[in-house]
Amino acid sequence: MRLDDHIDDFASFISASPSSFHAAAEAARRLDAAGFTRLEETAEWAPADTARAYVVREGAIIAWVRPANATPTAPFRILGAHTDSPGLKAKPDPRLDAHGWNQVAVEVYGGPLLNSWLDRELELAGRLVTRDGTEHLVRTGPYLRLPQLAIHLDRAANDGLTLDKQRHTQPVYGVVGDGSSTEGDILTHLANLAGVDPADVVGHDLITVDTAPPQRFGAGAGLFAAPRMDNLTSVHAALVALLDAPADAPHTSVLAAFDHEEIGSETRSGACGPFLEDVLVRLSGGTATELRRAYAASWHVSSDVGHSVHPNYAERHDPTHHPLAGSGPLLKVNANQRYATDGPGAALWARCCDAAGTTAQPFVSNNTVPCGSTTGPLTATRLGIRTVDVGAPLLSMHSARELIHVRDVVALSGAISAFFAGA
Repeated sequence: MRLDDHIDDFASFISASPSSFHAAAEAARRLDAAGFTRLEETAEWAPADTARAYVVREGAIIAWVRPANATPTAPFRILGAHTDSPGLKAKPDPRLDAHGWNQVAVEVYGGPLLNSWLDRELELAGRLVTRDGTEHLVRTGPYLRLPQLAIHLDRAANDGLTLDKQRHTQPVYGVVGDGSSTEGDILTHLANLAGVDPADVVGHDLITVDTAPPQRFGAGAGLFAAPRMDNLTSVHAALVALLDAPADAPHTSVLAAFDHEEIGSETRSGACGPFLEDVLVRLSGGTATELRRAYAASWHVSSDVGHSVHPNYAERHDPTHHPLAGSGPLLKVNANQRYATDGPGAALWARCCDAAGTTAQPFVSNNTVPCGSTTGPLTATRLGIRTVDVGAPLLSMHSARELIHVRDVVALSGAISAFFAGA
């Protein structure tokens, strides 16, 4: 796929994926169009249906290409990513009127840069659940805004802005009395958008997201800004690679896009949960010993975005490791195994980047700045599969709108393709 076409496709994927549930649904739609079989966890899986297939668990999706002659000990090549992003999550009763304004009551999800959510047109997106347990995807489009206090009322705002997570994060969407009575009740409005009876809605999972469209800009249109690139960048790159994964490889190529990474992954659809193991056990179909033999020969590449050197804050980075946007995917390393990369993993990723015609940039944190983590160590610990942590470099991580270089988006997908091909 040409760079321009790849970036256009990436932008379309982001626009279709305002929540983890939408991301899983959009990935499923693309897999359906490519002839993959959707399997249900409650059903028996016939071997003929598992060659190119996928399964969805809430906001997570696992898809694979498995050779027809795969034995129970055939290894797996797994690309791990996640579908969720930091933001503001609607509370169980999100209805809030204050001082004549209609607001949505939210709590903070993950670790967003709160100030980046100010003065943007936001939407609520996610799922509504009706009394019978049916899930309904919904999104409002531009509907909310978190207005900043005017500088006339806070003369010290430019000296240091501090937002109270309870008092200062509740978005507005109208004034009491404007619009129809249904629009004044956010749950009723959402139910109407989803085409369900408001009285039948008994649960929901709704997150805020910036509604400005993805945008290329800058010198040579090389920069790209969009919401939720942490970590839709990896999900899309791996999905594109999986669609072209060879069917005759000696291993099964797997995309595992988990939910809830931003809050620790300790859920049934997160990397700490049993989702991936459940799928691999069923695909292997062998004994416990045969499965462990397959794991021992397998590889897991955990792909999550990382930090490009920031030109205005270079001192926050390690002085000898300055990965630059546009110069290739990251190899993420941490002595305390916050990233799971080791020597053999570095060699694997070097081969993948070589095959893709790009270069791996090592990333390591400054010793005075705490290192983040990913799903990599979690999957390595849970399954015992060799793991390497990688990703694409960006700026403004955990902002409502993040920044990446277009070359890195394409290079990451190429390296993942090489991984699936057996590099």
